[in-house]
Amino acid sequence: MRLHFYKYHGAGNDFVLFDARKNDINLSVEQITKLCDRHFGVGADGVILLKKTPMADFEMAFYNPDGTSGMMCGNGGRCITMFARHIGVSNNSVFSFLASDGMHFARVVDEKTVALKMTNTDKLEIMEDGIWIDTGTSHFVTFVKDLSKADVVAKGRKLRYEARFEKHNGTNVDFVAISKTNDISVRTYERGVEDETLACGTGIVASALVYSIKKKLKDGKHSINVNTLHDNLTVEFEKNGNSFSSIMLIGSAVKVFEGDIVL
Repeated sequence: MRLHFYKYHGAGNDFVLFDARKNDINLSVEQITKLCDRHFGVGADGVILLKKTPMADFEMAFYNPDGTSGMMCGNGGRCITMFARHIGVSNNSVFSFLASDGMHFARVVDEKTVALKMTNTDKLEIMEDGIWIDTGTSHFVTFVKDLSKADVVAKGRKLRYEARFEKHNGTNVDFVAISKTNDISVRTYERGVEDETLACGTGIVASALVYSIKKKLKDGKHSINVNTLHDNLTVEFEKNGNSFSSIMLIGSAVKVFEGDIVL
């Protein structure tokens, strides 16, 4: 099977994308794993299919490198929006799309930036060593003083499989440091990738929301600058106690290259 693919990245979080509007593409776990392999495939943090749906401009089907699905991907959502613009799904700058956690809206701000509306959330659990929150997928956010010294992979892998997160099918783990200017920096261990990634969109959102709880920010509108290993992003939201709405994830979405691959 020969397929034409596109590769995009959002803040260094990279994806292999396929236009599945005309031909239904069904990929096995083995094929998804091969595509994401950085030595024997294209290399990516996930695979995304753009499909037709009568409910929106398109549907986003996201798969982790291990073939798991059913979760939202924030950086992937921004990348597929830019992809939809590039392949002519619509000439408009605003798109609607259906994802695993419901309907999303996204706006192409400029040739390298997309603003993505995330789903509202009030699903969180406050724990002694951090806060678990659902931002379209499961995240555990913990704060550290020195992010450069955080053992993201070892500690993230340990926390990811802890019994307290079994009911959430495990969790992503975000390590967050607060700067003197009250920006935050984030590093994430991603479930499904089973490693640290350069950025994680839902983790960036989770970290910003949890930061607002930790700092006891007043109810109302907030904008948080988030630094990742590769890029800076912005999370805007409205806070009402521990409930969050009007959540926007704003950052880069860039085409890397396209080509053909035989699976």
